Amino acid sequence: MDNYIIEMRNITKEFPGIIANDNITLTLKRGEVHALLGENGAGKSTLMSVLFGLYQAEKGEIRKNGEVVKINNPNDANALGIGMVHQHFKLVEIFTVLENIILGVEPNKMGFLEKSEARKKVVELSEKYGLKVNPDAVIEKISVGMQQRVEILKMLYRDNEILIFDEPTAVLTPQEIEELLQIMRGFADEGKSILFITHKLNEIMQVADRCTVLRKGKYIGTVDVKDTTKEELSKMMVGRDISFSVDKEPAEPKDVVLSVRGVTVPSQTHKNNAVKNVSFDVRAGEIVCLAGIDGNGQTEFVSALTGLEKMTAGTITLAGKDITKASTRDRSKAGMSHIPEDRHKHGLVLDYSLEENMILQRYWEPAFQKNGFLKFDAMRKYTEDLVEKFDVRSGQGPVTIARSMSGGNQQKAILAREIDKKHELLVAVQPTRGLDVGAIEYIHKQLVERRDAGKAVLLVSLELDEVMDVSDRILVMYEGEIVGELDPKTTTVEELGLYMSGAKRNTVKEINHAG
Repeated sequence: MDNYIIEMRNITKEFPGIIANDNITLTLKRGEVHALLGENGAGKSTLMSVLFGLYQAEKGEIRKNGEVVKINNPNDANALGIGMVHQHFKLVEIFTVLENIILGVEPNKMGFLEKSEARKKVVELSEKYGLKVNPDAVIEKISVGMQQRVEILKMLYRDNEILIFDEPTAVLTPQEIEELLQIMRGFADEGKSILFITHKLNEIMQVADRCTVLRKGKYIGTVDVKDTTKEELSKMMVGRDISFSVDKEPAEPKDVVLSVRGVTVPSQTHKNNAVKNVSFDVRAGEIVCLAGIDGNGQTEFVSALTGLEKMTAGTITLAGKDITKASTRDRSKAGMSHIPEDRHKHGLVLDYSLEENMILQRYWEPAFQKNGFLKFDAMRKYTEDLVEKFDVRSGQGPVTIARSMSGGNQQKAILAREIDKKHELLVAVQPTRGLDVGAIEYIHKQLVERRDAGKAVLLVSLELDEVMDVSDRILVMYEGEIVGELDPKTTTVEELGLYMSGAKRNTVKEINHAG
């Protein structure tokens, strides 16, 4: 018999209106990296939440080293050596790194908190595994990649031997992803067992030993990664062949829709400006991509563009109208649609229903209200139409609470709302972050359709494949400045990387001339 450290046998977990896990069996060997692959909403996170004690299964059993165990809560899971890094981190933002790591297992002497031994252990662990963090840094002040390291150190501090990673690379830069995959491989090599939820096929091929595929809550199969291909895995995942290239005709740009001149935005974290004197145009019928390594001013630029943050200099014109001082609502009314970087913070009201979220930017229109009272029938019909058109999957249709939907379906809901709203410019920031190949293919098609319908699209992306495949023009942002304008048809990923790292730059004259 195989040496299984964990067996989940015939697990069934139900929620109102949906069977999230339908009789699923998953086995984990000691010292392996086991990938769990599936579309958004396939039931991957639910299955791992059952193993971690966040949910209780209606049917089935869990065994550790062949013995049946009962996991009622995460404390039980920790006692069994099971740890989990969640897709949306579970950190207290105003606490330090050290305080977050020891939270719940605080070392104390006579009732007094003893941090010195804990600090020593955290520093030793971070050095041993190459997870360099500052124990005294406050969580809200450090990057997302650093926050993830804190989550990993939480597991190591508790001496967990079974490590669950839920979509761990969804919010990381390419460099951070590479580091994380090496760390995971290192864990497996020293005998820890890894469960790795993902829908990035390249990462599975690079780091996993075996892969179990779920589709719509059902078990499809388990394969040895060395004996399979990306194409076979994607077909198991979505039930059809997937195109990994973006199908599009050459762009035919027309009039300027967005004109940005001399935009400067202050930084929230240091004295320098986050965005420095940025100027460019986006025309109807083209997709312009703002590319760059995370933290080079893209987030602040988009916040200023969409009216969420103040600029200190510059002008913004949308469809011939000066919107420099316009409110976010007025920018929306003037023809700007925005798929935000953080779908939870700026995209949805998580405790509202799907239908309430779908009319967030339109509830005052006569179609949805009369004399200040909402027309609920109209809201529901509108949401049902969008759900069908954009394939948004949810347990209870329009009345589903947004928080209960999978990340990918939350993203599809935002996309549906923003594309259906009357717009001239679509600002799409990381639109495929954390999505499966089927959803990525779908969203890329939607962006190209917007372009072909004569709309202007400004794409902001960290994914190099996406930048190269979807864009008609690439503007590279480095340390708050546009350092290059590239044509994806004539440039290479290596050249793009040199611009993104600041090793290479065009002159501003060339950029303005090309624009």
